[in-house]
Amino acid sequence: MPSVCHLGSLGIVFRLIRRRVRYQRSEVAIMSVPDNAREFYTGKNICAPMVRISTLATRLVAHEYGAHLVYSEELVDKRFAHCTRVVNKELNSIDFIDAKGMLMFRTIPEEKERVVFQVGTSSAALALQCAELVAKDVAAIDVNMGCPKHFSTAGGMGARLLDQPELVRDILTTLRRNLPTETHVTCKIRLLETEQKTAELAKIIESCGVSAFAVHGRYVPQRPREPAHWNLIKSVVDAVDCPVIANGDVLCYEDFARIREQTGAASAMCARGAQWNLSIFRPEGMVSSDDAKKQFLRRAIEYDNPLNFSRFQLREILGYRKALNSPEGQLLIKAKTWDDLAELYELEDVLKSSREKRRRALLRDGGE
Repeated sequence: MPSVCHLGSLGIVFRLIRRRVRYQRSEVAIMSVPDNAREFYTGKNICAPMVRISTLATRLVAHEYGAHLVYSEELVDKRFAHCTRVVNKELNSIDFIDAKGMLMFRTIPEEKERVVFQVGTSSAALALQCAELVAKDVAAIDVNMGCPKHFSTAGGMGARLLDQPELVRDILTTLRRNLPTETHVTCKIRLLETEQKTAELAKIIESCGVSAFAVHGRYVPQRPREPAHWNLIKSVVDAVDCPVIANGDVLCYEDFARIREQTGAASAMCARGAQWNLSIFRPEGMVSSDDAKKQFLRRAIEYDNPLNFSRFQLREILGYRKALNSPEGQLLIKAKTWDDLAELYELEDVLKSSREKRRRALLRDGGE
């Protein structure tokens, strides 16, 4: 008859075996990738996440001009995790409102299959909390791992994650394990100090079951005026099997194909080019800056874009054209209301129509 000690040892062994089986099963779950991941992230021209710019209005106009996928701006987990999801019947939109009543993210059902929600995080738990809140309204959840700006890195987010591979693994595997299978999980990184370190991080990211990941071909200290290293993006592409999105110095429509060809990346992403003229995604060639700017403002009015973000984006466009001191630039600086902007860009009829549409929606909902 076995001794009590022997039975106790067997019990420990059986428990360890059960734990190992559970661990293996969780590993399989982590590695599961949406069936359409490669197709979804191949041959796409993508509008990058841009702070104070990647609003619904920008995303809609980028898509109208030809963008296949569109990112939100980076939204910080600590604030977004406390948002409330609200169906906005006036705009037929879905709004995420923070604890202070401020709009953080607005989307519409029509963009669900192409919009990527980017979260700024340094916590797997908070990242998941944010992702679960928004997952049914977006196509993918992306983790910002490349932003070098202080507001991001000071909280341990963005580029601060690049030298913390275990935290990267924890965040991505937590998202992949717990989100619906059809929700894509991705991240966006920059180049590390050496090709080897970048390749090692890329392999860790791939092992987490991501559908794809983006590589901005610059080192953390580099700024946009310095050329992107397309050759180093190619080294990352060669190191992994999953789709890679190439980002950096895509400044005209032809650059989308050029960066894919030179790096071997599955898709290409554009930031500054889109910031200056959203029609960069147009295969037939860009429209004038004035036409693209007016189309953005039209959508901004229709979807009640945050006024301060809209003015910021218009200033960025004029700044690129060195036109802030022009009569238009001076009137833009003085503009304080939607009425001011509508008058400046001759969109009073759009503003009037949008206000009437919302008024009718309020009356209709009030009578229900």
